[in-house]
Amino acid sequence: MDKLLIRGGRRLNGEVNVSGAKNAALPELCAALLTDQPVMLRNVPRLRDVATMRQLLENMGVQAQTHGERGGFTLQAADPIKPEAPYELVKTMRASVLVLGPLLARFGQAKVSLPGGCAIGSRPVDQHIKGLQAMGAEIEVEHGYMIARLPAGRTRLKGARITTDMVTVTGTENFLMAATLAEGETILENAAQEPEITDLAEMLIKMGARIEGHGSSRIRIQGVERLDGCDHAVVADRIEAGTFLCAVAATGGEALLHHARADHLDAVIDKLRDAGVRVDAVEGGLRVTSPGAAQLKGQTFRTTEYPGFPTDMQAQFMALNVAAQGASSVTETIFENRFMHVQELQRLGARIHTDGRVALVEGLGEFGRLSGATVMATDLRASASLVIAGLVAKGETVVDRIYHLDRGYDQMEVKLRALGADIERIQ
Repeated sequence: MDKLLIRGGRRLNGEVNVSGAKNAALPELCAALLTDQPVMLRNVPRLRDVATMRQLLENMGVQAQTHGERGGFTLQAADPIKPEAPYELVKTMRASVLVLGPLLARFGQAKVSLPGGCAIGSRPVDQHIKGLQAMGAEIEVEHGYMIARLPAGRTRLKGARITTDMVTVTGTENFLMAATLAEGETILENAAQEPEITDLAEMLIKMGARIEGHGSSRIRIQGVERLDGCDHAVVADRIEAGTFLCAVAATGGEALLHHARADHLDAVIDKLRDAGVRVDAVEGGLRVTSPGAAQLKGQTFRTTEYPGFPTDMQAQFMALNVAAQGASSVTETIFENRFMHVQELQRLGARIHTDGRVALVEGLGEFGRLSGATVMATDLRASASLVIAGLVAKGETVVDRIYHLDRGYDQMEVKLRALGADIERIQ
């Protein structure tokens, strides 16, 4: 099993390319199921979850081919397609539920295992089921599978007004894809507003879908009878960009993040600037300049749905707070079990006290420094926070179980090494 060995204390300087967004690439791979024509995706990140999704689609009969140096994919879901997602391929990746909507919309049936993924709290699929049932699907959960079909006599889903009980990103994506081929109009109320959803909608529009309002909480889709192929570049990963912003902020230095977009990271950038970090939008990316965490001020924040502070940046920013000056608090409102990195940060010398969904951080600042140790990654973003902490810690830090990291970051250690970090992957 691979680990990361980090020798902390080096400033980060240079340039890095931000990869395509995992949370956009995964639904966009599934969107290829909506047409029998070739779909070209560019800037697809090289991640474990992407490889798993490709394997899942190929298992259904989708033809997939990799080409080009920057993550080029061509997929074609020509008949025959087996509309089934087995447990063996679904258990490690929650995003696999995204095949449910496209399969129902185009083939009128689907058998999809209940998904797995990071153990960061309850993320039920009941909203997906309720929404697709509102569009006319018959869905039963049997033996760990969602078994969905259209009623006898129907060949298409029907448009509906769907209001979810909570904001759900994958739910919005499933309904958005399903509605493109439904009969009539679908209106999604309380829709998620993440940039990855906007990017998916733009791809679907290239395929011939009729969509309005994406990027807002109310999306309107007018169903069409068929979709065509398209050529689409995956939007840059705002969470990877935010992670590198926090890494440079913590270690000190100056870096240019190519392809990063300030308008996708407003809440994070505001907190970084309040802490004392300089972040400038430049042509083609973001430039970050920091004196180092010891001279920064810890920031209190609360996670919430986009465009608020993202839960996927909570752990990374907490690592920055740990090394900065002063007291701060972090409130996690999205997932009830997303402080598992706290115990591992404490092994490095962090001063953190948790009370339910609130973590109180006493920054070490100029009076102390984290000390390297062996720590264990517990989920994707937790592993990134441990890497950031290791970059500022004194001595050697070993991050174990980095298969979590590989699910969401495209060669993170290679990019950090290009910025001057002393980091390597070891067995």
